[in-house]
Amino acid sequence: MRKTFFALLFVALCSVLTAQQTLNNDSVIKLVKAGLSEDLIISMISTSPGAYDASADGIVALKASGASDKIVATVIVKASTPSTSSAPAAGTPPPVVSADPDDPASKHDVGVYLVSTDHEGKRKMIFIDRAGEAGVKTANVAGMAFSYGIAKAKLKAEIPGAHAPTRARDTRPIFYMYFPEMSGLGSFGGTDMISSPNQFSLLSLEEKKERRETQIAKMGFASQNVGADEKKQIMFASERIRSGMYKVTPKQDLKAGEYAFIMATQGAGRATGTTVVIYDFGIDR
Repeated sequence: MRKTFFALLFVALCSVLTAQQTLNNDSVIKLVKAGLSEDLIISMISTSPGAYDASADGIVALKASGASDKIVATVIVKASTPSTSSAPAAGTPPPVVSADPDDPASKHDVGVYLVSTDHEGKRKMIFIDRAGEAGVKTANVAGMAFSYGIAKAKLKAEIPGAHAPTRARDTRPIFYMYFPEMSGLGSFGGTDMISSPNQFSLLSLEEKKERRETQIAKMGFASQNVGADEKKQIMFASERIRSGMYKVTPKQDLKAGEYAFIMATQGAGRATGTTVVIYDFGIDR
């Protein structure tokens, strides 16, 4: 009689396992109703792949079927443990994980992003294209000559267009800057080694009819000093979120107008010896 019982039990168990390779709540209920011992059911749950419902309804259904508290507790623990059985087979490409482009924590391309809020109150991250090749012009050359170099000539960056294409309505907008790995430095600003927001100046731009401009350097007969116009400079706070990612916020409210993050370095390849990297934006009211 006992052998017959275990034979029937084995057949029932095999039918459960072959019908469902991955155990779930229904499998456990079938095992409980088949009369398997508590220890055996717990062992099967612990050692077999499973996809369990640990919600209130799922737990109530298990208890109603006669499952003990230990069995229910094992199901809950198993449900909260990541399963390794679903790993893709060798040669199978990993599943594509979608990322929210408006979530700063998601992976983003290297560059500068403006956080904006649309009319529905939803946050959007707007990629700021690097400004096109800005012209560099020299001003006050005559003054420098007549003062024998005491008065400095000024280098000004000219940005085409009266207004930046990227606009913000917040008076104190938030920006995120994403920088490349150390091996990829230069892809952010061309030949320049840019790895931190502190290499930029945030400047208000002087608006002309068909362009915007700002001072980026001063030079004498024997010297050239990179430096923005202090009257146009706006202080900002930068917070390192993780490697290569920074949150940047102006320390004061911005008036309606044109602005830019600008980095100017002394380098070769230009007549002025100055390389300019510009990310421009505007504030509207």
